[in-house]
Amino acid sequence: MSYQQGEDFYYMDEDFVDDMDEDDYGRAGGDVDSDEYDVQPTKVTDTSSAQARKGKDIQGIQWERLNITREKYRLTRLEQYKNYENIPASGKAVDKECKLVEKGGNYYEFFHNTRLVKPTILHFQLRNLVWATSKHDVYLMSNYSVMHWSSLSRNLSEIINFAGHVAPTEKHPGSLLEGFTQTQISTLAVRDNFMVAGGFQGELTFKRLDRKGVAFCTRTSYDENAITNATEIYDSLRGGINLMASNNDCSLREYDTERFQLLNHFRFPWPVNHTSISPDQRLITVVGDHLDGLLVDSQNGKTVATVAGHRDYYFASAWHPDGRIFATGNQDKTCRVWDIRNLSMPVETLKGNLGAVRSIRFSTDGQFMIVAEPADFVHVYNTRSGFQERQEIDFFGEISGVSVSPDGESLYIGIWDRIYASLLQYNKRHSYGYLDSYL
Repeated sequence: MSYQQGEDFYYMDEDFVDDMDEDDYGRAGGDVDSDEYDVQPTKVTDTSSAQARKGKDIQGIQWERLNITREKYRLTRLEQYKNYENIPASGKAVDKECKLVEKGGNYYEFFHNTRLVKPTILHFQLRNLVWATSKHDVYLMSNYSVMHWSSLSRNLSEIINFAGHVAPTEKHPGSLLEGFTQTQISTLAVRDNFMVAGGFQGELTFKRLDRKGVAFCTRTSYDENAITNATEIYDSLRGGINLMASNNDCSLREYDTERFQLLNHFRFPWPVNHTSISPDQRLITVVGDHLDGLLVDSQNGKTVATVAGHRDYYFASAWHPDGRIFATGNQDKTCRVWDIRNLSMPVETLKGNLGAVRSIRFSTDGQFMIVAEPADFVHVYNTRSGFQERQEIDFFGEISGVSVSPDGESLYIGIWDRIYASLLQYNKRHSYGYLDSYL
């Protein structure tokens, strides 16, 4: 991956923001009736599903007060957004290979947008900073803090603040008992009761969510370019739970979560930007700063297969729960779906609207594949239709992460923007009416 922090993000353009005066900004959550909703006119408000059904913009953007329509601004973004490429014109090079999947699916319905939650991004290529552990519980990065959002209680709480000093409260061999100070968190993973945060200088911080303090701290590498690009928490072949870290020092490292010992250290010829382990824990997708993706043996790190076809560097991968299909995401703007029984060519090549594919998630039942671009668009593909149908979720702002809850009921999208930062929640349609009344 590119070793830089200062890459420009493409916010809503300055002319658009300047069209809003201070009063508009204060009411950017929407022009609501203060008697009906019991809010002050200048208070920034959330957007509920009921308000959205009445025509309120899901992000609270007051288009009627601006000198541009939403439709025209969308066209402007599509024309002006600059996709980052390591290999020039990689996005154009794949056009002929891509299948256009017509939008129209409606699998997840807008439920709530909260402006209280302010997701942020450290590195422009790394967008795995939002994780849902249940349909109500979401963990995300906001500046230096790992935050927990409960959509049930509408409560936002801080889990760890990395701006100060973070040190382990448990003693394990190899742990840096002095901990870290002002750790810049580049990637995050949360599953069940476990959380791991990866840092810009190769740091790993592990926490059990049911205990106070931090369990373990380590530096994966002291190389100058050792940023932790991705982490994953998963069931081990030998039992128990392990974690995996992908680093810019061309390495993949595996740790257990009982003693926090390094179990495996696999090295590759190029920086590893993302890895994911198969449902049977026997294969690992390894993708990074190379045109080929690898399938490696999880026990010895040896390459067992290679996939080719992408035109730029990879930053995402994910396995379908059946263990037969996996997907890769690339800066050439495509998500490619592969079948391990025939890797000579992808099953599907699906192209985004705006930019690179930065995150991919499958629902636990395997019915949906969620594909996130760097900004503005998240696509939900119906795998049971053979990826022939998709839902397009359309908004404005950089995506800090996307996560589907373990039961598949809720889909969360982190939006990072100077004015409209928020957390979007979509609920699976069959449960929409129940949850709307329940919450």
